[in-house]
Amino acid sequence: MHHLNSLEKRSAVALALVFSSRMLGLFMLLPVFALYGRELTGFSPLWIGLAIGAYGLTQAILQIPLGWLSDRIGRHKVMLGGLALFALGSVVAALADSVYMVTLGRVLQGAGAIAGAVLALAADLTRDEQRPKVMAIIGASIGLSFALAMVLGPLLAKWAGLSGVFWATAVLASAAMLLVAFVVPKSVSKAPMAETLALPQSLGAMLKHRQLLQLDMGVMLLHLMLTAMFVVLPSLLQNYGMQPVKHWQFYLPVLLGSFVLMIPMMIIAMRKSQEKGFFLLAVALLITAMLIVLLLPGFITLTLAVVLFFIGFNFLEASLPALVSRIAPAGQRGSAMGIYSSSQFFGAFLGGAAGGAVVQHFGYQALFAVLAVIGLIWLAVASTLSIPPRAQRLSLAVSVQTEHQANQLAAQLTALAGVQEVTLLLAEQRCYLKVSSAQFDTAQAQAVIAAAGA
Repeated sequence: MHHLNSLEKRSAVALALVFSSRMLGLFMLLPVFALYGRELTGFSPLWIGLAIGAYGLTQAILQIPLGWLSDRIGRHKVMLGGLALFALGSVVAALADSVYMVTLGRVLQGAGAIAGAVLALAADLTRDEQRPKVMAIIGASIGLSFALAMVLGPLLAKWAGLSGVFWATAVLASAAMLLVAFVVPKSVSKAPMAETLALPQSLGAMLKHRQLLQLDMGVMLLHLMLTAMFVVLPSLLQNYGMQPVKHWQFYLPVLLGSFVLMIPMMIIAMRKSQEKGFFLLAVALLITAMLIVLLLPGFITLTLAVVLFFIGFNFLEASLPALVSRIAPAGQRGSAMGIYSSSQFFGAFLGGAAGGAVVQHFGYQALFAVLAVIGLIWLAVASTLSIPPRAQRLSLAVSVQTEHQANQLAAQLTALAGVQEVTLLLAEQRCYLKVSSAQFDTAQAQAVIAAAGA
């Protein structure tokens, strides 16, 4: 029971490949478009940003609805349809001779928003106690795809041009469709919906939850800063004498080094229960990186700044979703994560659009000044964040007929030792609990449910 079974291993690997191949295609444009898009009609800093970030807008809008659709018509159908849209957008961008058509292609790429369906299917195919491991594998694959994109993007662009990057993305989408059709297992049951997908009735409450809104704003600003930085970073590297084909030699050691340096921060934060302090330190590293580029121009200082940025970025990218999952009320994690993910992609869109506009009208130094101010605002907001103790989540089947019975059972469960929150959903006939694993006794809870006639 402590290890993934063969179905869970196959599901984890196949879904990680599907998810990461799509993200690889989206990320590969970041290190190359500012350099190789100059021959396109209408090229300007504003359109660099819009083309880079355009996918985020449609991804943010469609992610939650397509998750719902996957619950109605099936996960595989939504995943195949989304990947087909992603492939179509890649072809449109590959054939484009103007920046406007590239941006349209990116909009179509983002419309294939399959994240909700992928994560819901991962939940369907795994046992409760193994689900976090599978989600972690899928999450890690996104980080690897980003690092790989920073290496492959410049090499592909030099070998086959900007259109070659998009053709490679179309091939990746096609390969992912084959994986979905022939390798990804079919689900014969559905995981409890409230923990994996956004519930329409829960979205309003999640949008009013102050701590969750702080984290949603945080991830939006994090990806705004990342995308805006790549509006100018490739050009800065070229200005400092680094040929575009060699840019991967900058990105690879920077990303690897920042990841290695982030690990001690993560370990100390968890072991010493200093998560908030290190969270604020990570935001401060982002601000420091922006100020170094602004005040100390030069290749060495730029390298230092990018290393510091990605130390902070990697820490926050790992910490934010874990905090959302911990803070989300029992039975509402799916809704909380849905809004969080949409905020992340909307941040990518804002970063591209705002970053491009600032560079076009005021220059790259103004961009880093603006990003430093944004970081300071985030730091001020994050300083008020309250991080709750760690809790285990679980769900138990019930059989209650009326709201009165549900309320009575919820009150009895709340009185048990170690129970922090109880949410009972009549429509699902399930009870969701957040508990302290050191104090909670599952058998006792099941006995209460049985005694209540549930």
